[in-house]
Amino acid sequence: MTTKSISSEFVTLEEALSNQNSSGKPIKTFVGVNCGNKIFTIHMSLFDLMQFTEVANDQSKNSSGVSQRSLNLPHATSLAKYILKGLLGAARRKRLNQGVEASENEKINEIINTVGNQPYFSIAPIVASFRNCKPNGTNLRVITLTTIDSETIAYKIFLNQGDTLWIVDGQHRRKAAEIVLDFLKHVTTFHKYPSKASLFPSTNKEELSSDELAVWVDCLEALKYCTVTLDVHLGLELDQEKQLFHDLNNLTKKVEKSLAFQFDSSNPINQFIKNVLVDDKFDSANFDVQEKDQSDWGKGGLSRKELVAINAILLLNKTNINGALPAIIDSRVAGAEKYWDTVLNLPGITSENSKLTTVAAQPVLLKAIAKLYFDFFFGRNEELKTKENQRKLTEDILNVDFSHTNAMWRFYTFTDEEKINEGLVELKEYLPTDDEGKNRDLGAFDPNAKTFRFGAKHNDIYPIIADMIRWKLGLPSRKK
Repeated sequence: MTTKSISSEFVTLEEALSNQNSSGKPIKTFVGVNCGNKIFTIHMSLFDLMQFTEVANDQSKNSSGVSQRSLNLPHATSLAKYILKGLLGAARRKRLNQGVEASENEKINEIINTVGNQPYFSIAPIVASFRNCKPNGTNLRVITLTTIDSETIAYKIFLNQGDTLWIVDGQHRRKAAEIVLDFLKHVTTFHKYPSKASLFPSTNKEELSSDELAVWVDCLEALKYCTVTLDVHLGLELDQEKQLFHDLNNLTKKVEKSLAFQFDSSNPINQFIKNVLVDDKFDSANFDVQEKDQSDWGKGGLSRKELVAINAILLLNKTNINGALPAIIDSRVAGAEKYWDTVLNLPGITSENSKLTTVAAQPVLLKAIAKLYFDFFFGRNEELKTKENQRKLTEDILNVDFSHTNAMWRFYTFTDEEKINEGLVELKEYLPTDDEGKNRDLGAFDPNAKTFRFGAKHNDIYPIIADMIRWKLGLPSRKK
């Protein structure tokens, strides 16, 4: 469809929508009505986003007009890594569209494999407030853009030097784009990666090769043509901006962790769970994965959230999977498969009422075993990673008594005499001293049902349960 700009004269927004003057940067906008209020929708490059927007938070130069929470830099940095991955994907797509030979894309493919690929990238729309106008923009002047048949398709406004779009929702996305720009400017200027806090996980401290530098030059160019959508509200007062911030951030329902993990294909641990565990090992063993945040006590298997937490400890020695890199996870997949092969062979673990059959079916105990596998297969202490220690974890652990009635789980509830009678005196040498942490409430034993249920504070108790299993298998103590 052919379009033509009609610039014969300016009219007001009340009459046809307009703008102030034509000396500023021209921006094409679409006009909508959100709950009766006129808004502009703008597509702006990530580079321009930093030039024409500001954030009214406590760290802003305009502290008298605060309508934002304080910046969370770790969150912004996490988003910056996501944006950088998106720019790498955009740069590769542009090369392919230009017919660049496959041999010339080896370096960009290598870099993408390092940071992790995913099926799709998108930056959520940003909401901004244009304070420098009257409510509903009645004093703004615009140029109407029409087709040759005089059908209005958009409007052109002009952002002048003094005009600022104040971010109401999206300050961390804006900061993330700024962090990415700083990274790309450093790399393309000095031809080296930053020495600290680099967005790209590389140990290379030498000058970059020409093909590697070309990748980051392409990403810097992509920053200037990859766009983000802005919904711009017009002429809001401060209390209106604050209300808008509240509504945008509090009237949405948070997605359950399990559903988020199920849908996310970017994280290599999620890929391992889906491709290796759920679609292969668990299906063969009839081990159930429940798509919710907490598994039912009366059912077998695990929830998706519990499954992710166990694998985070197994593969990263962390309580979450944030920051998992393909290169690290790929090198540990074989060991992780051994862990799950062992777990699925524990007596009673795959039964219909597994949690009533064995304590091994409880997520916190699986976290304890995962901690042991990390220490003895992937940890930094080479003295622990002997074949004998690994054999005990893969073979001898199958003979450990994971019944509910095993007195070991009740160690902290016994008197000294009871510990002697139960043969648990030496276990004390493996456990933390009384001044190393305060939580010793591992759980409760129901004498009527003959069941032991571990407590809910998993991060406090799974290392202690792991110490108990170390003692039972004759593995080296953490204290040594």
